Amino acid sequence: MQAFLFLVRLVGLLSLTSRFLVTSVLQGLPESVVQALLRPSSVSERLVGLQVRGSNFTLGNTPFLILSGTIHYFRVPRDYWKDSLLKLKACGFNTVTTAFMSLAAEVDLWVILCVGPYVGSDLDLGGLPRKCTLEYRERYDSRLLDPQFQEEGPIIAVQMENEYGSYNLDKRYMLYIKNALLSRGIKTMLMTADTGQGLLKGHTPTVFATLHMKSIRQETYEQLSSVQVRAAQRRGQLGGTRSLDGWGSSRNTLDLHMLMASVREMLQLRFSLNFYMFHGGTNFGFMGGAAFRGHRLPMVTSYDYGALLTEDGDCTPEYLAFQEFFRPAAEIPSFWHRDGRPKDTYAPLAAGHFISLWDTLIHQDEPVRSTGPLSMEQLSVNEGSGQSAGYILYETVITRGGVLNSDGHVKDRGQVFLDDKYIGVLDDAHQKLTLPNDRHKEFLALRILVENQGRLASGTSMNQERKGLTGNIYLNGSPLRKFKIYSLEMQNKFIQRKLPNIWKPSFLHTEGPAFFLALLRVGSQPKDTFMSLQGWTKGVVFINGQNLGRYWNLGPQETLYVPGPWLKPGLNEIVVFEEFKSTLLIYFTNASQLGKRLPPRKRLWQLAASRGVCARFPVPVTHYPPQHHPCRPLRGSHGRVCCVSCCRGPWALPGRHRAGGVRSSQDARTDRARLAASVGVGPGPQCGAASSSRPVRRAASSTRSPRAGWG
Repeated sequence: MQAFLFLVRLVGLLSLTSRFLVTSVLQGLPESVVQALLRPSSVSERLVGLQVRGSNFTLGNTPFLILSGTIHYFRVPRDYWKDSLLKLKACGFNTVTTAFMSLAAEVDLWVILCVGPYVGSDLDLGGLPRKCTLEYRERYDSRLLDPQFQEEGPIIAVQMENEYGSYNLDKRYMLYIKNALLSRGIKTMLMTADTGQGLLKGHTPTVFATLHMKSIRQETYEQLSSVQVRAAQRRGQLGGTRSLDGWGSSRNTLDLHMLMASVREMLQLRFSLNFYMFHGGTNFGFMGGAAFRGHRLPMVTSYDYGALLTEDGDCTPEYLAFQEFFRPAAEIPSFWHRDGRPKDTYAPLAAGHFISLWDTLIHQDEPVRSTGPLSMEQLSVNEGSGQSAGYILYETVITRGGVLNSDGHVKDRGQVFLDDKYIGVLDDAHQKLTLPNDRHKEFLALRILVENQGRLASGTSMNQERKGLTGNIYLNGSPLRKFKIYSLEMQNKFIQRKLPNIWKPSFLHTEGPAFFLALLRVGSQPKDTFMSLQGWTKGVVFINGQNLGRYWNLGPQETLYVPGPWLKPGLNEIVVFEEFKSTLLIYFTNASQLGKRLPPRKRLWQLAASRGVCARFPVPVTHYPPQHHPCRPLRGSHGRVCCVSCCRGPWALPGRHRAGGVRSSQDARTDRARLAASVGVGPGPQCGAASSSRPVRRAASSTRSPRAGWG
């Protein structure tokens, strides 16, 4: 199976504990239960690790109640790891299920570690790397020895694999994983984790069996009793939603009352427990996978998951409710603070420059030439391991139009272009397009830009997951041949170093596929914020070269989380890869919008005006071009805003006041050029903000060329 080092999905650790402990928990954690909720700092005897005695967990020969929460280190910015762990501890938990080994010990938390190689967690291919070899495992398994409980470390248990019972294609595999861990010196308790349906298939003899709270029936408990006497352990999606959020679907939300009732019931049944997720975080880059709910469902960028902490790490009402439930007010540590991290609402920006995707091809790595189409995995890139994520471009030449038939071989979504003109989309639901003829051209360039929207995260169908063009594509019944194939993985090094310094002014160009550049000026202390790309269609955002994640106007997610540590004082480069069409405007807010309906366009205009910035073409109000009169302030604004493009032209605001009456497009372009010259930005737009009571706040520099130091 698969993967990444320390990727964890412990979805609800529920082990039999004594009725005495459970009763104590429900009565408010008296001294006896505080003893059961042992912390690393309070344990001196380390000879005997986590064990099951009768119906109790013991740790160091002391009764032990596990209250744990899952935090994925790869979905949370490194600068915020400790903050999330402190909030986990402040809520009353004593264990974290992920790989914060050194930090967990510092914060005084235990660790239940999942080493994989498959981890699930709704990741692309469940977290499997392109190559998973024995040598790879030998490198990382040896790193687990020092942090174990018996070696004065925080690790009290290690989970083998994840839900292998739902896969179960190799009966010898789990025994191999067990022996591999033991032979490398793992001394702590080993566990398996499966759903109710996969329990018997995933169980390994002499390894402690646990359950995810999915597909649980009465016979599940009977099966559990058959593989281990009274040492029943369950793992469930406590603290999470029913399902992940996918593009084009409605948002899943958390029912606090149902969750609290489940926790009370589990404690009454004498279970320890784990919350999946405690802090969900973000699917940065292309890490998000996909699910199959009757149709393919690619995951949104946010992994909020109905966790006890929000995507950006703030406490939810559910967090406060469970904190009160697990810890009386007197037990809350002094380091805990209820207020969230400060957020900022930066001034709106205009993406002033762009590069067409077609113009970057000569700067890409040499294309692969092939008689027929090759999938991402078949490309001879990345030292022969193939392409993992991103986009892939297929280019060939045809002599006439007709019916283009993908025959179901486009995985997952392909945009079709004929001589750089957009024709349509091919995907699982749309497998045919009509290509027009051009009598004036003998040859036509056919391009198909295919996006990998994430591989399945679970199930036996993972074996068939291939991306790009996975087979022949037909024109009028004949398979197309002679392809040039470009790998567009869009890794950070490409965004940081390989994009050429040939940016063009974007005020007359809003269509993709293209890269758009905006410059955000930030003060001396960058803060978290949320980016809104209303009016854009679909694509990927990069902040200072780091992949923030995908956006899509299909919803439900409407904003992207921008961590403060990803920003820097001064100018920050925002590169947006837009597949279809944009408005060039980028907004920021201090609150996430993960499922609410987008506000009407009029409200966004008012929002922009209230911040002293033009809604479509922001400029400083102190620089009016000759013979130009400032527009009237929009309703609800606190200062006058200037927009030379309110005149009729490509940037006219529909229904807005036009200064000086009706004017021609040429007049509007002349005004824009004069205005640009007056603020010293050349032909590209300059973003800024002003009000009658505050000084001008620039959103981009007028003294530095875009992407200085590139090319």
